[in-house]
Amino acid sequence: MRIAVFAGDGIGPEVTQQAVRVLEALALPGLELVEGDVGAAAYRKHGHPLPAETLAIARSCDAILFGAVGDFDCDGLERHLRPEQAILGLRKELGLFANLRPATVFKGLEDLTTLRPEVAAKIDLLIVRELNGDVYFGEKGVRILEDGRRQGYDIMSYAEDEVRRIARTAFTAAMGRHKRLCSVDKANVLETSQLWRDVVIEVSAEFPEVHLSHMYVDNAAMQLVKNPGQFDVIVTGNLFGDILSDQASMCVGSIGLLASASLAEGTYGLYEPIHGSAPDIAGKGLANPMATILSAAMLLRHSYQMEAEASRIEAAVSKALAQGVRGGDLGGTAGTREIGDAVVAAL
Repeated sequence: MRIAVFAGDGIGPEVTQQAVRVLEALALPGLELVEGDVGAAAYRKHGHPLPAETLAIARSCDAILFGAVGDFDCDGLERHLRPEQAILGLRKELGLFANLRPATVFKGLEDLTTLRPEVAAKIDLLIVRELNGDVYFGEKGVRILEDGRRQGYDIMSYAEDEVRRIARTAFTAAMGRHKRLCSVDKANVLETSQLWRDVVIEVSAEFPEVHLSHMYVDNAAMQLVKNPGQFDVIVTGNLFGDILSDQASMCVGSIGLLASASLAEGTYGLYEPIHGSAPDIAGKGLANPMATILSAAMLLRHSYQMEAEASRIEAAVSKALAQGVRGGDLGGTAGTREIGDAVVAAL
């Protein structure tokens, strides 16, 4: 088991350290952890947010445990040198096309959400977001119109094979859950979304056990607040998925509890908490590492098919929360190390 550990910036090193402790506590046979630099930390050391050395480490490993990237001091850099380009570069170079973001309300935390507790308690969903297409990777730029005005443009596009690939990932995920898949698009306005919907319907013939439904993205945003319990698996494009997955994170009460996986074809994946680098609290030992710890659980599940070990980590996090061990994001006073101690003890 060879896992790359890219801690990154801000609170990344602190939370990643606790996830590593949990992995080591499992005493996994043949576990080897290889560290590498990414983000602003890599830029200051190597002159690039994703240096060749780091990419080589990634390619030599089975999976990546990722912390966070981002530093306000780098905002003035050219775009290709900014810390965030590390994660975008890894997605592109490693073919990480499917982002899985589960959102579940842990028992006892229902009162922490902005939704009514009885509504929040029913949240147990998975958002499958396509990562390699859409406006994020389409042609973009700023041009001057004939009358002298500046115009910015970003082209949204999807080829049918890109849609088919992410659709199969989502249908497969639904097969392992409650066999309900909702495809989110804007087919009433966008040609890209119409193709998306057509291809998803074509793929559904391969998964007759899964009930497929469709929803426009604006309605999906509303339904996530109104009745989130109706969703099992949601599949959508890069832009819509970015927005809806962050919305779902706040529906469950804290962004500090949500893990994610970015998967390539096969078993390779990058696993990271969905929170940012939080430079305002970096180095203070205040960050909640549970999202990173839960990302390590996803790593074991998806890259190594270690369901029992992944479930043990998730149960340990749940037990620590039930015991009242909560960080500041959950209204508690526990620090990063204290939370890590509690999860390791529960494990």
